[in-house]
Amino acid sequence: MIVAKDGRLILRCLSLSYIGILVILPIFALISIVFKNNQAAIWAHITHPHAIYSLKITFFYALCIAIINCITGTATAWVLVRYDFPLKKTMNTLIDLPFAIPTVVTGIMLVTLYGPQSIIGHFFARNGFHIIYNQPGIMLALLFVTFPFVVRAVQPVIIEMEKEMEEAAEALGASPWTIFLKIILPTLSPAILTGTALSFSRALGEFGSIVIVAGNIPMKTQVASVYIYGEVESGNIPGALGISLVLLLLSFSIILLLNIIQKWKRKYEEAK
Repeated sequence: MIVAKDGRLILRCLSLSYIGILVILPIFALISIVFKNNQAAIWAHITHPHAIYSLKITFFYALCIAIINCITGTATAWVLVRYDFPLKKTMNTLIDLPFAIPTVVTGIMLVTLYGPQSIIGHFFARNGFHIIYNQPGIMLALLFVTFPFVVRAVQPVIIEMEKEMEEAAEALGASPWTIFLKIILPTLSPAILTGTALSFSRALGEFGSIVIVAGNIPMKTQVASVYIYGEVESGNIPGALGISLVLLLLSFSIILLLNIIQKWKRKYEEAK
């Protein structure tokens, strides 16, 4: 018994130490360096027009991507679980491809497909719509790299869902829309929220594909992660620190809000 307790204690300490070294220490280092520097100078860098624009465009597209993935990811997970079709296993495997492909390679693929030298890109450019080195390229890159999050969060929940409640509701005359709102959505909502939040956070920090497809044009296609890279390259460390802290706080706030919502939802269901 004593050996088992010691083993659990050692395992717990190792796990917490691992999390501390990989997650907590880097965050603490960033925050401590920010507060060691001149806060007025850092605030001036954060409020610089180029920095504000990069944060605005990053937040806007991350929010758009999260909403799109919330809908399409849930629908994709539902189709993969509830329907049979040719090449289903292949399609299910391809969902994870954005996790495996380096994001720089993603950017090169998009440039090859939609760039001005390609047939598709040339067609759109001839009609006054530029995809690559423009904001639509940012959307495509973020959609590609964040697509699996909602699908993989929702899919296991759909697999475990019992169809009996849906069939009983249908037998009692409930419409498909009512079944979705009253039975399916409440069950899936925690997983949907988790996948959407992860998608949003991932879009906030995406760099590799964006730096290829966006062109890094200030006040047009320069997202926050690319702006930080530019500040580091130019030797402006306080400017990079300020925007990095803003992105860190945004990501942490999203995760914290998600945990609060899920905790509130569990308490509400227990109270019922």
